[in-house]
Amino acid sequence: MEIDSQKIKKEIISYIIIFFSVFGFKSVFFEPNHIPSGSMLPTMSIGDFIIVNKMAYGFKVPFSEWKVPFLGLTDNDPIYITDFKQPERGDIVVFEYPEDRNILFVKRLIGLPGDTIEVYDNKVFINGKEVVEETASAESVKEYIDLYDERQVPIDMEFVKVKSGDLKHIVAKNKIHPYHLNQIKVTVPEGHYYMMGDNRDFSADSRKWGFVPASHIRGKALFVWFNMVYPWSNEPFHIRPGRIGTTFFNGIE
Repeated sequence: MEIDSQKIKKEIISYIIIFFSVFGFKSVFFEPNHIPSGSMLPTMSIGDFIIVNKMAYGFKVPFSEWKVPFLGLTDNDPIYITDFKQPERGDIVVFEYPEDRNILFVKRLIGLPGDTIEVYDNKVFINGKEVVEETASAESVKEYIDLYDERQVPIDMEFVKVKSGDLKHIVAKNKIHPYHLNQIKVTVPEGHYYMMGDNRDFSADSRKWGFVPASHIRGKALFVWFNMVYPWSNEPFHIRPGRIGTTFFNGIE
């Protein structure tokens, strides 16, 4: 049987073009990510598949932020074609974990460069001004509780409305968890950001591992396109169709 080398060559070239087109688009424009933990509850549910806007803070050279350990590319920074656009307070940002850039985290941006952030008695102060909290309505609390898995139903949990930048959103607080005892006062250095999870007492964030460099930022979370916890996950398997279409850029009333 004669092998048609030209046909094989064309097929290989076609696959290469498809590969670079798909992953180039993913690298520059929009990227899907999966939420495996509850650090952003009730804004993000465990199992949310989200779309991330990679263009939110500037256009990047395709693949410039890819990490390829066997080539020694583990700490490479993205290369921007346009100027880096400053993220805004309140944005839900996807970024590379400062202690391991191969891991992606998603948190809410609380502190901008130059801000003084203080966390005292489970309250947040930005530049000396307390972030005002408003108790969430009784009818909305059940909706938020329903997003917690059965084995993680919070004890002594309260939900409050806070305003970050121009966005009003919900923060979950648990008075019996030790995180609320943290006493922190820091000033965010130039080119860095201070991140916190909306599930305040169940979130490892800038209170624990410090600031996020601008070069670690991958994009801004837009919306949920699907929700499923994998059967092999540590969390109970579930699918929440009602999460589809949930957006993160409009805030709440």
